[in-house]
Amino acid sequence: MSTLYIRLPSKAAADAAEHWMTLPCPFALATPGDVIEREGIAPLSELAGAVAAAHRVVLVLAASDVTLLRVKAPPLSSAKLKLALPNLVEDQLMSDPDECVVVPGNLADGLRTAAVVQRGWLDILSKSFTNFGARSLVAVPAQLCLPHREGSATAAIAEQGIDIDLALRMSEQDGLGLPIMPESADTAVQEVLATLRTMAPNMPITLYVPQARVIGYQQAAGGADIDGEPTLEPAVEQRISVFADNWSHWLAGAGKSSLNLMSGLGAGSGPQVNWRQWRWAIGLAAAILLINALGLNIDWWRMKREASSLRTAMIQTFRSTYPKETVILDPLAQMHRKIDEAQRNSGQAAPDDFAQLAANFAEVLASEADKGPGQGGAASVIASIEYHERSLLVHVKADSKVSMDKVKVALAARNLSLNSPSNGVWQIGSAK
Repeated sequence: MSTLYIRLPSKAAADAAEHWMTLPCPFALATPGDVIEREGIAPLSELAGAVAAAHRVVLVLAASDVTLLRVKAPPLSSAKLKLALPNLVEDQLMSDPDECVVVPGNLADGLRTAAVVQRGWLDILSKSFTNFGARSLVAVPAQLCLPHREGSATAAIAEQGIDIDLALRMSEQDGLGLPIMPESADTAVQEVLATLRTMAPNMPITLYVPQARVIGYQQAAGGADIDGEPTLEPAVEQRISVFADNWSHWLAGAGKSSLNLMSGLGAGSGPQVNWRQWRWAIGLAAAILLINALGLNIDWWRMKREASSLRTAMIQTFRSTYPKETVILDPLAQMHRKIDEAQRNSGQAAPDDFAQLAANFAEVLASEADKGPGQGGAASVIASIEYHERSLLVHVKADSKVSMDKVKVALAARNLSLNSPSNGVWQIGSAK
């Protein structure tokens, strides 16, 4: 799983540029063991392919864009601390806390580190890299990526034209960033060194600069200007050691940083699904679902037409058979009722007539009563019989030994049903 590290220009440099995506940015592509596979300097617009291919993208924000504060915070859960932190740092901010993203860091010496960055700038970065196809996006402050040595300070510069962004780390939790805009390129080195002497007056300083600037900064830090002329006392200046900048300490520092500023936008650093590589599979699945839905709808329409045609034919048949009927709500049920009426009018008994129900039940009961010795016949089973709503209600004696289940099975063979609506009562009716 590869990780792409990008050192971003400051927001001030981006605002001053006509197209901030064309600003050159140092980048490095590393393996999980921090082995650098590829590094260089390129505009962000040319890194879109690398961003989409990388499993993880780490943005090193310019130090001048991130303010690190040390605040005393009560013991709270992570969720409550995120809600309370903007109010805790409000007095130390010059802007509205609602316009900033405040992310809690580590707790040391009873104080909590809080990183503050402009919400608008972080939102632009998040949307831009998400559009590039970033799967996992992390943003860390540049000052906390610098190496920390107890009792000394570490600094690094990033150049955009003659403008310089200075990152300075003075302790494990303290760091700052300053934009330096010199009047000319000739005074830039001296202004950087003067700023470092002011910000860390009593500490030895390790300064990392681009490879092409090493000699100029070493001469200036050694007490001479670029032309070799002496400037300040060497004893004063020798506490600033100048080295060529490289990606090794940036990778190590970014990997150890517990601050992910993107978490303040709700964008976690966990892996996300790269939907681009699944677009054809998703499109095919959507097409299959669409075809199936279309097929189901066509089949439903066909069955609906068949049902409508069948109902129309049934209504026509009923009207032709019974032309005097004007109200037809359910032709099939009404036809059954007419047939039953015709059968009764012709003297044919219906299955749910009293005589038919009583005769069938008597035959079944006699058969079951005769099977067991000492049953006493039907008189020992039946207390009374009623006929109500085309059902036969039989009140069974309490000491009856005839099994209801056996009677139910025998009646089912005659297309009759047996239920027990209450204790000691059998209800017999047609199974239709």
